[in-house]
Amino acid sequence: MAENHFIHAGSEKKPRVQAMFNRIARRYDFLNHALSLGIDIRWRKRALEMLGLKNGERLLDVATGTADMGILALENAAIEIIGLDFAYGMLTYGQKKLRAGKLTSQIKLIQGDAEHLPLADESVDAISIAYGMRNLGFIETSLAEFYRVLRPGGRVAVLEFSLPPGKLFGPVFNFYFQKILPFFGGLFSNKSDYTYLPESVRHFPSRVDFMDLMLNEGFSDVVHRDLTFGVSTIFFARK
Repeated sequence: MAENHFIHAGSEKKPRVQAMFNRIARRYDFLNHALSLGIDIRWRKRALEMLGLKNGERLLDVATGTADMGILALENAAIEIIGLDFAYGMLTYGQKKLRAGKLTSQIKLIQGDAEHLPLADESVDAISIAYGMRNLGFIETSLAEFYRVLRPGGRVAVLEFSLPPGKLFGPVFNFYFQKILPFFGGLFSNKSDYTYLPESVRHFPSRVDFMDLMLNEGFSDVVHRDLTFGVSTIFFARK
């Protein structure tokens, strides 16, 4: 699919992305882990380590998908987790995983919008979002919502794909994302859904620009950490 078929920001983006994730929900976990060679799990764990979760805290996992992030978070601490996603299909498969793992009392999944979080002010200790920020229509609005629901001193970790810096690994990354990933993704799903991924990464703000967005919404101690040659980046901040 041509690049101009994609909408990368604004109100029209939301229903299209929502429909896409509902379509791929059944095979999402398999393809996500297979196409990343399992490295995505390690990246998620690194983001959770940066959050430094403590027993008794409350974590909001935005764009929770099939609840991978929440399940991994329970390995670090005895916490309460709210997993929010706007794609009902993803939550359906996430709920199946929670029932299978007997985790429904520890992780609550809700359908909701990151731009209008159904939570009270200063009601969570930490927020995570893994590979979901670039799918939002209005990044600034969502960051403002994150800030609103975080308690003073609360932490946020944004894990996102990024463009590797430098001339050595960048071409390899681009070839894989633009050629290999859509091809193999298309064997199991709609090829255009996996063509969207590299385009959305390319349209996401740069590391510096995204950190500026976080600072503009009031966050402090904003830092980023590149993973695996810069293929993924963790953005961390405090309220």
